[in-house]
Amino acid sequence: MACGILLLDKPLGLSSNQALQRVRRAFGGAKAGHTGSLDPLASGMLPVCVGEATKLAGCLLAGHKRYRFTVRLGQRTSTGDTEGEITERAPVPALEAGSLSAVLAGFCGPQLQVPPMYSALKRAGQPLYKLARQGLEVERAARAIEITRLELLGPVGECLELAVECSKGTYVRVLAEQIAVAVGSCGHVTALRREWVEPFAGEPLVTLERLEGGSLPPLLPPERAVDYLPAIHLDAAGTRAIRHGQSVTLPSASAGGSVQLFDAAGQFFGLGRLAGSVLKVQRLFAE
Repeated sequence: MACGILLLDKPLGLSSNQALQRVRRAFGGAKAGHTGSLDPLASGMLPVCVGEATKLAGCLLAGHKRYRFTVRLGQRTSTGDTEGEITERAPVPALEAGSLSAVLAGFCGPQLQVPPMYSALKRAGQPLYKLARQGLEVERAARAIEITRLELLGPVGECLELAVECSKGTYVRVLAEQIAVAVGSCGHVTALRREWVEPFAGEPLVTLERLEGGSLPPLLPPERAVDYLPAIHLDAAGTRAIRHGQSVTLPSASAGGSVQLFDAAGQFFGLGRLAGSVLKVQRLFAE
């Protein structure tokens, strides 16, 4: 059975779930799950965990991400992107690269952001975007996010091409609106591409066309999802004990927290948790 991580280049026009189902079909109906949805109007890196690697999908949700996006100044829309109707127009002031860079710098760091109504967050079991389509707006709690980098990529004008590196939970559409207000106008996103998801910066992406072309690409090893964790290599007896749900004492260990588990052959087989010198099961792959 296939097991690993596919870095899909999700195309425009498909939901993340639609793209996921095509990946599953390409791998013969294998179990699979994506990490971090992209809107149909967004493209770019969509990590898909295949087979037993789905047990590590949650470990990828917390990573930082980088997006490249374009903001159209002078028009605000109901959805924050090109899918919605124009709800506000405003003049576009004359901007200079230096002053704009200073504005962008003011958005960096930890902050609170209110999610948009056009989002998949739920209220009483209903996605907010369904309520928004009914003309309803409900109060949303602000969420803690962090922007580590925000830069101008092109010339200053009516459309701004930007890149942002940010924490999970950041809505680029909201950020774009905030930037537009900060420069004295209004705006919306006209293009959005996710360039990478931590820890896969710089990794090549696989298109659906290649995936469905008859020759499946190799998957990244599942442990790449957790390569920031310390690794514990167990002998045959230790591996057997862990696989039977027993704890193992490691005299040379004294740390705490999650660790990668490797057997005597160097094969990754799951996650454990260290409490001092005692190693316990956290999440295991099937044999």
